[in-house]
Amino acid sequence: MDTNQPWEQAEPGVTRRIMKPGQALMMMEVQFEAGAEGYMHRHVHEQMSYCLYGKLAFTIEEKTTILEAGDSIVIPSDALHGVKALERSGLLDCFTPLRDDLLNR
Repeated sequence: MDTNQPWEQAEPGVTRRIMKPGQALMMMEVQFEAGAEGYMHRHVHEQMSYCLYGKLAFTIEEKTTILEAGDSIVIPSDALHGVKALERSGLLDCFTPLRDDLLNR
């Protein structure tokens, strides 16, 4: 993949744009309408999420943390997690290793 992918619908009220990946690290920008959710899921990839704007409630293994602009959170490999936008919000998500499930759709 030579360029960033176009914006796409991920879940209701959630759009994402996957950036051009490196060898073992990738990023994705995610935008949420107020009240939209990134459903609970897990993956083997380690993830770090940075709140660009807005306010989000991240739940990781039954513990909820509120993130606001400038805050970040680490999601360990295989941890059950999800997010809910408490207001219109944006995230920058980083993953390692590469998420082939997102890159090779």
